[in-house]
Amino acid sequence: MKQKIVSMEEAAACIQDESVLTVSSSSALGCPDALLRAIGERFMREGRPRNITALHPIAAGDMYGVDGMDHIAQEGLLKRVIAGSYPSGPSAMESPRIWKMIHENTVSAYNVPSGIMFDMHREAAAKRAGLLTKVGIGTFADPRQQGCRMNAAAAQEIVRLVEFNGEKWLHFPNIYPHAAVIRGTTADERGNISMEHEGAYLGALDQALAARNSGGIVIAQVKRVCAAFSLPAQQVRIPSALVDYVVVDPEQQQTTQTSYDPAISGELRTPEIRKGPSAASAQQVIARRASRELHDGMVVNLGFGISALVPQVMQEQGRHHAVTWAIEQGAVGGMPLTGFAFGCAVNAEAILPSPYQFTFFQGGGIDAALLSFMQVGEDGSVNVSKLQAKPHVTAGCGGFVDIVHSVGRIVFCGTFTAGGLKTHIADGTVQILKEGKAKKFTQGIEHITFSGSEGIRKGQHVIYVTERCVIQLLPEGLTVTEIAPGVDLEREVLAQSEVPLLVSQELRVMDESLFTNGEAGQ
Repeated sequence: MKQKIVSMEEAAACIQDESVLTVSSSSALGCPDALLRAIGERFMREGRPRNITALHPIAAGDMYGVDGMDHIAQEGLLKRVIAGSYPSGPSAMESPRIWKMIHENTVSAYNVPSGIMFDMHREAAAKRAGLLTKVGIGTFADPRQQGCRMNAAAAQEIVRLVEFNGEKWLHFPNIYPHAAVIRGTTADERGNISMEHEGAYLGALDQALAARNSGGIVIAQVKRVCAAFSLPAQQVRIPSALVDYVVVDPEQQQTTQTSYDPAISGELRTPEIRKGPSAASAQQVIARRASRELHDGMVVNLGFGISALVPQVMQEQGRHHAVTWAIEQGAVGGMPLTGFAFGCAVNAEAILPSPYQFTFFQGGGIDAALLSFMQVGEDGSVNVSKLQAKPHVTAGCGGFVDIVHSVGRIVFCGTFTAGGLKTHIADGTVQILKEGKAKKFTQGIEHITFSGSEGIRKGQHVIYVTERCVIQLLPEGLTVTEIAPGVDLEREVLAQSEVPLLVSQELRVMDESLFTNGEAGQ
């Protein structure tokens, strides 16, 4: 039997110049960080490997650029990166190194929606004719716009608009990986991989299949090793036939700032504790109002940002089990977590591999999506994928484009302005003490991550919930349908938008209970 358990240095030496490397991770969740570090350290010692292409269906690494993708974000090592998302720093001064390379055009950078990237791996593994999809039409992924390009160095075309059976489709040609870097919890001596401590299975199996069937290698980072044949067959997520090498990192964390929580990996359920109502804030007001768009029995997706607070709001209201949450990393049900642990859920009912979760999303299986917005254009289009603010560029679309493709109801959550906005919320009213420097309803948005015109064409119900008003996307235009008590419509809404806003003839005042420190009601 081939000796598969090797050192980090031996595994790193297997990555060849000019190779295509696919990495399984979701920010710091499931990140094979020790192995990526070993690859980066080898380059600093030896100048090898050179000019690799890295595929990241979801970002690898946390926002501070101390792990994940940033280990290989070195000029000469990394030639091209194609990612569903990128680690995003909390400020321009703390941006991960990969963003400096993107901004300075020292790497060719592309942003491909995460679900599409997983689909691409399956197509490559099966040696089909590339991916044919309607996901992304009308967005920055469309070659009639940026074609997934994130900088000027991204000169190569990776997506085409084609006609098939009388309809327009996006075609992504196959990219064949030479190596896959994945992660699990336990490996037996034969190389079977289980994931009992992982918060998500992500797309490790699909990535391993793509590399193996392309004649490449698969390297798995794990926390521990057990005797051959001792893993129960039903626990094996990656069979030994797909695994060439195993490296061991006994300090492997479940995710950033979480060493191990068995409720995240679904090994046990923790008692549910209903918290008291949170203090009213702009973010809480938005989450409370967004929660009122959800009805019993719905299956709902959550995005990063303010919308991730909605499950906590509904728990405070005693409504948490009224809906089933589904997040792109794979958790179904339970309580989605926020902050560094976003992408995990406590007490999930099930954990699906990410590619299958995205199939669920792309085909319209969910009832509603709660998502963030950075910019909104005149036609209701939304940008969450790129906002140039030198030297910082935002984190790409992640699964956003896949999620909004077929869902019937979209609730975008965000403050009306950004960059220093200060509010005072008390006694059922909101006061705008200081406006943000940036108007988020703006002309000429940098990226179209959601196409407003496509949303109208599909008949999607789309609203934008802010701390001062609710706006609905209607065929006649963006229309203010609700206003917060204490807010001046002309001065604090219409004048703070760079795009024309219509005002509904049935304009309503938002419920005062949303703006109190007590129960926000239902």
